[in-house]
Amino acid sequence: MALDTRTDRRPSFAGLLWGSTVGKKTAMAVSGVVMLLYLVAHLLGNLKIFFGAGEFNAYGRWLRTVGEPFLHHEWFLWIARVVLVACVVTHGVAAYQLSRRDIAARPTGYVHKRRRASYATRTMRWGGVILALFIVWHILDLTTMTVNPRAESGHPYENLVASFDRWYVAAFYIVAMLALGLHIRHGFWSAAQTLGVGSRARDRALKTVADVLALVLTAGFVSLPVAVLCGWVR
Repeated sequence: MALDTRTDRRPSFAGLLWGSTVGKKTAMAVSGVVMLLYLVAHLLGNLKIFFGAGEFNAYGRWLRTVGEPFLHHEWFLWIARVVLVACVVTHGVAAYQLSRRDIAARPTGYVHKRRRASYATRTMRWGGVILALFIVWHILDLTTMTVNPRAESGHPYENLVASFDRWYVAAFYIVAMLALGLHIRHGFWSAAQTLGVGSRARDRALKTVADVLALVLTAGFVSLPVAVLCGWVR
């Protein structure tokens, strides 16, 4: 008589968590918070462009030496890039799967279309697509310098100016930053609810923080291409 050698493999806790709606929402919230913190730091660094080429280029060189001598040259940058890529992929995949799950739960749709809470909510999906395309372009433009023919390694100030000197690049950047602002405005409050920070008493304050964060980050990032196009940064 043959023995049954099959084993009953139970899914891991991580697998069960990711497979649940709560788990996917939590993954979206945590990855979103990490990316938001990065955006705040990224904007603060980018605003150094208003202090001239010397300071901005020095900041670019400093980023490559963070953690030395404990970390090797540029290790901090690569660690940050890996973490960010993981967050972007996790955020995007979870959003897509939750969207598909939502559609599957109501395949016949509603007889009367329900109006969503805000413009930001209604445009989250398209905003995510715009931001995904922007991330790819941004990397090709200022990291690998593949689509920036005037870019030169080791000169971040000049490369940024060369990029935004092209009106279509500046326009795409501005559109992407507007989409980012809407994404942050809705996503911050949504993440707070998912992570258990939100409550009736705090909802108004959280929505105010979301509005302020979205406005400040959008205005800050948009100021960069506008400054180049207007000739304030050359």
